[in-house]
Order: sequence, then structure tokens, then C-alpha cells
Amino acid sequence: MWRGRDVISARDFNRVDLEELFEMARYMEKYAKSRVEFLKGKIMAVAFFEPSTRTRLSFEVAMKRLGGDVIGFWGAEGTSVEKGETLADTIRMLDAYSDIIVIRHKYEGAAKLAAEVAESPVINAGDGAYNHPTQAMLDVYTIWREFGTVDGLNIGLLGDLRHARTINSLLEILTNFKVRVYLISPELLRPRVETINYIQSRGLMLSFHTNIEEVIHELDVVYVVRIQKERFIDPLEYERIKGSYKITLDTLKNVKKNLIILHPLPRVDEIDHRVDSTPYAKYFRQAAFGVPLRMALLYLILQP
Repeated sequence: MWRGRDVISARDFNRVDLEELFEMARYMEKYAKSRVEFLKGKIMAVAFFEPSTRTRLSFEVAMKRLGGDVIGFWGAEGTSVEKGETLADTIRMLDAYSDIIVIRHKYEGAAKLAAEVAESPVINAGDGAYNHPTQAMLDVYTIWREFGTVDGLNIGLLGDLRHARTINSLLEILTNFKVRVYLISPELLRPRVETINYIQSRGLMLSFHTNIEEVIHELDVVYVVRIQKERFIDPLEYERIKGSYKITLDTLKNVKKNLIILHPLPRVDEIDHRVDSTPYAKYFRQAAFGVPLRMALLYLILQP
């Protein structure tokens, strides 16, 4: 089901796929700080044309924990891209040297192009402002691990829901489960129309809100992304809005006992650092799950 498969868009995976991935990730947790030889002799090429910390490092650690090796680059500096080499030619070169390619790129569609060019499987580690499927898989895996299920939960997405590629992929993944999603953002930062149309056509229950205080008592999960200052023409408008989309201790006064707060990281100031010490803060555990989740992904795709 997974063997030899590309991972380009969250839309390409159904509930059966995800449940298999999650079970394997849970199995891989016991090896997340040791080394096994499941993928001995395999080579993963990383082509990160954009900066990354957690995604890149967790993929590299995952491959090394599985006994494989890693080659690649992190930024175009010092590569033939600086000389004008096309993306397609770069991918062909990496394809010749490796068994799987993990790509991050600023342009939407770059991962799809890479998959069309390469004979080896390609994993999209984020392209453009729309797709980040493995982050969404990680997000939902964290929810699954915390609650033992995803079905029946009320999930709030807070912040800039239009430009955060993690949000698009997360919404698409969530269409595989019976959840209610609360979209909490300024009106101009709601998800793209095409995203809304797709997830509604899949039957995902949605409601729109502009104030976290109105709904936080109903939520089981709060998933936070930053309000992107660069998207505002008027700096005063940004200053007015940003405080309304910040999680503080005051925000958490009347929440469910088992509420969890997630964030794809890095954060700026959208979660008060004092929240870190509360039982609701799960974003660092979420980041740690990135290793076993991606170990599972690599193993299922490259399994002998």
C-alpha cells in the first residue's frame, strides 16, 4: 500500500493509509533514540531549497536511526543551482545517487515536478504556501497518540489560516476523520476558497470564528500558527489583530481538562512562554514525534 509511493499531497491518502502509518510510527517510537538496520544500504537525498530545522533534521535522524545514509544540500549555495541548473536536472542527479528524495521548495508544484522526473519515490517536505503533507500526518498522529482516537474531537485552528501551508494539509488530512473543526482567524486570513470547497465536499464539519474566547471551552485541540505580519499592508491593523490570536494563561481559564495545544513551530509570540509549563502544552512532544513518524514513513515506502 505504501511501498514505492510518492508523498506529494495530503489528498492522496485515505484513512486506511493513515492508520497503517500511525501504527507503524507507534512501533518505531521504541527505536527513536537507538539504531536499527531496517534500511541498511538505503540512501536518502535531501534537497532543501528553503530553510528548515525540525522537518529536515527529523528526516535525517529518522533515516540514520533506520540504518540508512543521507546525502543532499540545505540551500542552493555551493550547488549547481547557483550556476543555473534546472530543478528537473538537479532531481535527476539526486535520483541517480539515492533511493528516495525529500524536497522542500518555495514554489508550489516543485515536489510534483520532482516526482514526475524521478524514478525513486519523492516526499514533499513543504512546497509553496499550500502543501506540507508529512507535517499534517505528524499533527494528526500527535492527536491520535494523545487521545487514542481522532474521531469525535473538536479541533480549533487559530491564526493565519490562509498562508500557513501546514493548515491546508491538516484540513485535508482531517477529512478522513469524524471531527468538527473551528476556524478561528480574521476574515481576511481564512483558508483559501478552494481548500474550503474541497473539505466541505468531503463532509468535514466547519464553523468560522473571529474570537478564540468564544469557543475555547468547547475545544479538545487548539492548533496555533502565527499571524504573519508581512501579510498586512497597515502595521496598525496587524498590531490590533495579533493580540487577539495569542494563547496566554488567561485564555486557558475555562478549558477542558484534557485540552492539548499544538503548534508546527517555530513560534514567535502567539503562545505565551508561561503556557509551556501547563499540562496543555504538547507542541514540543509533537515535534519529538517527528522522528518516529518519519521513520515509519521511510520504512513503509522503502521496505524490502
